[in-house]
Amino acid sequence: MEREKTIAEMLLRIHAVKVSVNPPFTWNTGLRTPLYTDNRLLISYPKERTVVINGFKELIAENNVIFDVIAGTATAGIPWAAFLAIELGKPMVYVRAQPKDYGAAKQVEGIMEKKSRVLIVEDLISTGRSSLTSAAACQREYDADVVAVIAIFNYQMEKAKQAFADARINLFSLSNFTTLITVAAEAHYLNEQEKQSALAWSNDPDAWHEAHR
Repeated sequence: MEREKTIAEMLLRIHAVKVSVNPPFTWNTGLRTPLYTDNRLLISYPKERTVVINGFKELIAENNVIFDVIAGTATAGIPWAAFLAIELGKPMVYVRAQPKDYGAAKQVEGIMEKKSRVLIVEDLISTGRSSLTSAAACQREYDADVVAVIAIFNYQMEKAKQAFADARINLFSLSNFTTLITVAAEAHYLNEQEKQSALAWSNDPDAWHEAHR
């Protein structure tokens, strides 16, 4: 899809993503990967920031996502939720990674009506844990109907796909791992052998990790 390619090219251009098969990158979980993503850089680029917000608006319209409140995941999803909420004139909340250990012990900051329809905004999806934790917090504290999660980038991990299916929450993203690796190869960031090795990661990240220890 043209939008997925455009976003991938943009992420590469501003160095929000980096690709390397040998040596690979290591996530904070210890998992080795050929791709490192830092979408936080995007907030510093007004033109690219606008491209993302317009892309989110297109995703919402194309998929007929009807919602009352926008929720940003802490911390990387918060600015995108704020930009989008301003653009669409919608209420916004944000969701802490953990409930506060003082006061009312809230995890959702801000306020919404009970049973509100919530759209969660995330910067990227790897395992999906942070998004689904945020969804669970909205459901627990406000009996919310989490209608969808939108993200800038999706690593396309099978465990994330299954987790969203199990939670019965729709997931939509502007770009993804397969598109990014393909675009990176076309731009000569990777040769053909490295491209095929990188693409194998999304099929079985654990096996790829073991092969690149």
